[in-house]
Amino acid sequence: MLNSLKKELKSLSNKEHAVILQRFFKTGKGQYGEGDIFLGLKSEPLTKTAKKYKDLPLKDIQNLLKSKIHEYRSSALVILKEQFKVENNRKQIFSFYLKNTKNINNWDLVDCSAPHIVGKYLIDKNRKVLYKLANSKNLWEKRIAIISTFSFIRENDFKDTLAIGEILLNDKHDLIHKAVGWMLREVGKREQKTEEKFLKKHYKTMPRTMLRYAIERFEETKRQKYLKGYI
Repeated sequence: MLNSLKKELKSLSNKEHAVILQRFFKTGKGQYGEGDIFLGLKSEPLTKTAKKYKDLPLKDIQNLLKSKIHEYRSSALVILKEQFKVENNRKQIFSFYLKNTKNINNWDLVDCSAPHIVGKYLIDKNRKVLYKLANSKNLWEKRIAIISTFSFIRENDFKDTLAIGEILLNDKHDLIHKAVGWMLREVGKREQKTEEKFLKKHYKTMPRTMLRYAIERFEETKRQKYLKGYI
């Protein structure tokens, strides 16, 4: 099954699109995606192909996650999300995911998987693991921590988003600024007063990108007041 999946993915490769993706996902020396290799697949055919192999055993999924080929890791996460849907598999998939955070190492890989596996698993459980991830030195573990809270936001549960957002306020990486700002914006879509309570406390010192993402949907006059420091 594993070889068949790899063969199918390779058959869908597009060299021209691969070049574009390698630039977009910052794969150059010293960049956050350094060394990542792309086949040049688009999201829809990749997802469709990976779902055909939803019964792939974990040892083969591990093989995919260890690959330098981005689409192999992406397809592994599609399969894990499918397997997570099976009720009695969830604890195992959650544990397996956390053991592989070093392989979930680009923003698209985090964003397409963390809420659907980590977040959903922790909906009715202790969430201290997210705080451990938020305090990690690893960029992707920090992004997993905040993006996983998207599942809680959808249940109108905002406390962990706000608490982890505070932990990450002074992070230096742009990808964390964007992630925290995005989750704050999602809180605001459901309860703007809660988002604004957080912003009024922090907006003058938070990274500018984080603020811009957080207030993106605000009415323009209010948005400008935040940007100019008049709130």
